[in-house]
Amino acid sequence: MLLLGDIFPNFNANTTEGEIDFHHWLGESWGILFSHPSDFTPVCTTELSRVIKLMPDFQKRNVKLIALSCDSVSSHVAWCKDIKRYAGCHEDEKFPYPIIEDKDRNIAMKLGMLDKDELDTVGMPLTARAVFIIDSNKKYRLSILYPATTGRNFDEILRVIDSLQLTDKNKVATPVDWKMGDDCMVLPTIPEDQVTKMFPQGVTVVPLPSGKTYLRKTPCPKVEL
Repeated sequence: MLLLGDIFPNFNANTTEGEIDFHHWLGESWGILFSHPSDFTPVCTTELSRVIKLMPDFQKRNVKLIALSCDSVSSHVAWCKDIKRYAGCHEDEKFPYPIIEDKDRNIAMKLGMLDKDELDTVGMPLTARAVFIIDSNKKYRLSILYPATTGRNFDEILRVIDSLQLTDKNKVATPVDWKMGDDCMVLPTIPEDQVTKMFPQGVTVVPLPSGKTYLRKTPCPKVEL
């Protein structure tokens, strides 16, 4: 079973950009691997189109994206034309990220991405809408698994990337519904006598009926995107 913090499994795959070794392809970037039930399907087309529009936002965060679907590369290449059209791209524009071919479901099975309730025309299970976030050290940092009928929220995925990258560099956690720039929470493991030194921008303790001082807010640390 893959656990958060484990090195994400490496694999070789055929993609719309040729054969890749996943770890080598990632290089020193963060990565998002997101899977799709099938080519030429409505929800998937909206998702991949949305990613095209968000590519500048992911690039600013040093994040590479790669999709996966249980169809052939030739099918993917034809599908890319529809995706670009829906995204409002010119037909001559290069598709900005690769799509993995996984006809035999090897990668989908290895990563637990199959949806037993969604079958193709010959009765084989399709991939669910999995999202895996991998950091620049190849560590598995987050996964979200959606059913085939529910499209992903890529604004939420960007928000999660912001949280992961921010909290890697600062002794803070991000509270419910946090967005970049909002107040953060001081980690409960930070001793009281170190708070002022570590957070010179100030800390606000939220008064609680218990009298405990664990809810400590501090302004969001400055980051450069």
